[in-house]
Amino acid sequence: MTGSGRRAAREEAREESQERSQEESQEDDYERAGLGGHLSPGTSPALLLVDPARAYVDPECPLYAGVEPAVDAMRALLAGARRARIPVVVTRVRFRFDGSDGGVFFRKVPTLRVFAEGSPYGDFIDGLTPTPAELTVTKQYPSAFFGTALAAYLTAHRIDTLLIGGLTTSGCVRATALDAMQHGFVPIVVEEAVGDRDPDIHAANLFDIRHKIGEVWPTERVTEYLEAAGGERR
Repeated sequence: MTGSGRRAAREEAREESQERSQEESQEDDYERAGLGGHLSPGTSPALLLVDPARAYVDPECPLYAGVEPAVDAMRALLAGARRARIPVVVTRVRFRFDGSDGGVFFRKVPTLRVFAEGSPYGDFIDGLTPTPAELTVTKQYPSAFFGTALAAYLTAHRIDTLLIGGLTTSGCVRATALDAMQHGFVPIVVEEAVGDRDPDIHAANLFDIRHKIGEVWPTERVTEYLEAAGGERR
């Protein structure tokens, strides 16, 4: 290795060490502030996929976010939920042709026009379309609960835990997880099955969700939970 290569390696190692130290100090600070609690999942879960829309994976769309790995994880998560035979809910955003039902949100984020009636960008991503037996929730705002019958549906089905995947982490996923908690459902965000256009914003929101709203679980842990839930149903 050349001298410049060694210097670059040392600098990279120093930056990684600083990042680890910062993460540790953040965790310590949140723990000291009493933001280290944990929620235990219940025995009656449902899967909620938030806005798996073509807009986020089509490079021709201004909302393209480069979240293909998260989409792959969402497909695996959906397959696992179906094997476990738990309820599945999939949301979509759809506005009137002029956005008149989007209120202030549509005015604040004009690019939401890609979800107006007739636009293909609001269509479900291949492999993430709900079946007729699964619930499709159409919404106009970030949270899957706002202005919809989702809470009533979950309560009627005696759901106590929501496994959440979808797009995007800082927007509709976070808003939905927050409202799930506020409605009394334990929100478990599946780490690999959510994504955002900026990895730093994605990570920051997962950190905040984990400390203030619900749980953030890796796919492996969710798979184990689903297998146990599926076994109880057989």
